[in-house]
Amino acid sequence: FFQPTSQGYLLRLTVVPGAQRTQVVGLYGDRLKVRLAAPPEKGAANRELIDFLARSLNLPKSSLKLTLGAQSRSKVVALYDLSPDLSERLGRLVPAS
Repeated sequence: FFQPTSQGYLLRLTVVPGAQRTQVVGLYGDRLKVRLAAPPEKGAANRELIDFLARSLNLPKSSLKLTLGAQSRSKVVALYDLSPDLSERLGRLVPAS
């Protein structure tokens, strides 16, 4: 669900807005599935997604950018961070089954 780039990583996500709480559900094909506790109105779900990823990955919000899928459930988020342990933190997003 993530791939390295020259500036960091690209995350492929499937989001489900309007959930009880924001959480990672697991892998959904080649994407990470995330439930968002925000409605899909006026960008609220997109803001919640960026906030959640920033908190979960311990990154500043300024290093995350929604690059594809602003109006879609399928999204791509770019992470602009070259920390050596970032791929390990990304791997920990997936809940153990």
